Amino acid sequence: QVQLVQSGGGSVQAGGSLILSCAVFGYTYSSYCMAWFRQAPGKEREGVATIDSDGSTSYADSVKGRFTISQDNAKNTLYLQMNSLKPEDTAMYYCASLRAQVLSARYVDYWGRGVQVTVSS
Repeated sequence: QVQLVQSGGGSVQAGGSLILSCAVFGYTYSSYCMAWFRQAPGKEREGVATIDSDGSTSYADSVKGRFTISQDNAKNTLYLQMNSLKPEDTAMYYCASLRAQVLSARYVDYWGRGVQVTVSS
């Protein structure tokens, strides 16, 4: 059974940093592309960043230069380092495995359960 187990998140003031983790169980991690999505109240879920098995990355314009997606294949774990956080980054954050490196929910095979990130001004 495939499981994406998330940890991290929490509350931080604007300008602060947080790191999210996503441990993958049930399949060979390195064979998938991985991604982070987020969903704010009343808004659609949006893609944040992706990473391929070879380490190539892509980011949404809203987080470029502030967020970094990375992975540890030996630990089957995905990370999202979030710096210079803004109140508009407040959302539920989800990790996901993708069947192609396209930052779209249509390409998601599996979702994590989500963690809350709250940024206060």
